Amino acid sequence: MYLIDTNVISELRKGRRANPGVQAFFDRVIAEEQPVYLSAVTIGELQRGVDLIRHRGDADQAARLAGWLELLINAYGEEILDLGQQEARIWGRMRVPHPENALDKQIAATALSYGLTLVTRNTRDFERLGLEIVNPFI
Repeated sequence: MYLIDTNVISELRKGRRANPGVQAFFDRVIAEEQPVYLSAVTIGELQRGVDLIRHRGDADQAARLAGWLELLINAYGEEILDLGQQEARIWGRMRVPHPENALDKQIAATALSYGLTLVTRNTRDFERLGLEIVNPFI
């Protein structure tokens, strides 16, 4: 069972132009019918990206990304995991004595709480947090 980080789901948006390792990872988990989840934190990061693009004045690109985000939310539905009380407590512990990368640690706390393997390109920020990590980009 996997929790997909923001950088991986964003790569998948590229379709046939996506990194071959990311494509192969998703082909494999679909073929094996492995459960795949997103964090609500990822939805927030993606929404922020849409709004940053809109704020910069590119309404067309923002609309395209907002449409993709809505499709993603509808496709994942119940597989979008909230940051609840248990995850918040894990997250709080992770930030002492190293408070950096707060959002990444929220995603990591969700993975740990649900017993999921985190799928990310950004392995360095997650290495010492006690969770299983897969980097499909390599």
